Amino acid sequence: MARDDVIVNRDERRGRATSFASVADAYERARPSYPDDAVRWLAGSEPAEIVDLGAGTGKLTRSLVGLGHRVAAIEPLAEMRAHIEKTAPAACVLEGSAESIPLPDASADLVISAQAFHWFDHARALPEIARVLRPGGWIALVWNVRDDRVPWVASLSEAIGSETVDSDDTEEPIVASGLFGPFEEAVFGFAQRLDRETLLDLVLSRSYCATKPAVEREPVFAAVSEIFDQHAADGMIELHYVTECFRAQRRDRRSDD
Repeated sequence: MARDDVIVNRDERRGRATSFASVADAYERARPSYPDDAVRWLAGSEPAEIVDLGAGTGKLTRSLVGLGHRVAAIEPLAEMRAHIEKTAPAACVLEGSAESIPLPDASADLVISAQAFHWFDHARALPEIARVLRPGGWIALVWNVRDDRVPWVASLSEAIGSETVDSDDTEEPIVASGLFGPFEEAVFGFAQRLDRETLLDLVLSRSYCATKPAVEREPVFAAVSEIFDQHAADGMIELHYVTECFRAQRRDRRSDD
C-alpha cells in the first residue's frame, strides 16, 4: 500500500481520502504527473476507451488524453473534479467511486487507478472494475513514490513519513479476486523540480497533513523548510521519484461461469 504511516482500517482510509477535498488546489499545484514511458506501458499507444478511477485533479487524465485515449475520469470529490474539467476538457468527467462506477457493462478497454487503489474497498471495487471491462480488458495501477535512496529525500521522509507500495494493496487483492490473470509490474524513474512553496504544497497535499489542524501542521512545515534550505540550489530542489506500475488482464468471462 502506498502509505504515509500505518492506516489501521478501511473506515479510517475513507475518512482520510475525503480530506483531499480541502487541499485540492495544493494537490494540483504540487503533485507530479507521470512519466510518458510509464503511461504508455500502462495504457498502450493505440487509442482506447479508458476509465481513470479516483482521478483526483486529473494528473494522469491529462497524460492519457494527450496520448490520444478517450478517457472517462471518475472522481467522488467535487473539488477535485473541478480541476479536471478545467485542465482536461476532452475527458468525460463523472461523479462516482470505485465501488459504484457510473458506466455500462463492458464499456472500457482499461480501468486505471493512479495513487488511489489503496483507498478502495477491494471486495466491492474489483467486481465493479471487472464489470465495466470488455473481454480482454485490463486493470492498471500506478504510484509515484519518493525515492529514499537519495539522501535528502530520505531526510524528507523522516520528517513527513515514508511511502511504500505493498503487495497487500496491489497484487494480493487482485489475485485473490479471481477476476484477473497474471500480474505484471514495471518501474520507471523521474525527478520533479520544486521551489519552497511548491514543496510545502506537496506536503500539505498528503492525507496525513491534510487531516491535521493548522496548528499541528506548522512544525512539519518548519522541518521541511529547514531541509529545503540545506539542499536547495538557486531556490530549487529536485525530488526524485520511482513510478511503480502494475497491470493484469481481465479473465475471459466464459471461464467465470
